[in-house]
Amino acid sequence: MDLKDFFAISGKPGLYKFISQGRNSVMIVENLEDKKRTTAFTTAKISSLKDIAIFTNAEDMALKDVFKAIYEKENGTASIDHKSSGKELEEYFHEIVPAYDRKRVYASDIKKVILWYNILQKQELLDFSEDKENKDGKDKEEQDEKQNINIDKEPKKEPKKEPKKKPEKRKGKTTNVRQRER
Repeated sequence: MDLKDFFAISGKPGLYKFISQGRNSVMIVENLEDKKRTTAFTTAKISSLKDIAIFTNAEDMALKDVFKAIYEKENGTASIDHKSSGKELEEYFHEIVPAYDRKRVYASDIKKVILWYNILQKQELLDFSEDKENKDGKDKEEQDEKQNINIDKEPKKEPKKEPKKKPEKRKGKTTNVRQRER
């Protein structure tokens, strides 16, 4: 599952999917719930779900891993309602991410995470099957690449720079064109 094309936009409820890049750094996005397209201007705070992480007592936990934990706990079904009381949300989140930092992760943050999970689950966009397949093969490939980097490293040769050509001189008369000042 890749979260790089899904965005949260400050001031707008729900999640949005990237459609295309418009002019003047304007993004065209589509709301995942009602499928309405809108523009997201550069003045809005736009956050890709891939870049969001949850504070824990050790290392930060990527949002994708939090979604995966909820998915496994709920067996692929929707989680609790994001409008539940703050205490219920904190207890539920503690079951999913036991090491989350209670001082820096607020109930409002937990509400957003659960709301986003439920939106993605309802749209059937949560697919963690490829993560299991890629994880086994990827770890071995990464280790092989790290080992081969030191062995195969050769100094890179820079391409030779060709000298700049001088412009050719024209033979004959040249004329300058001036515009009249008004």
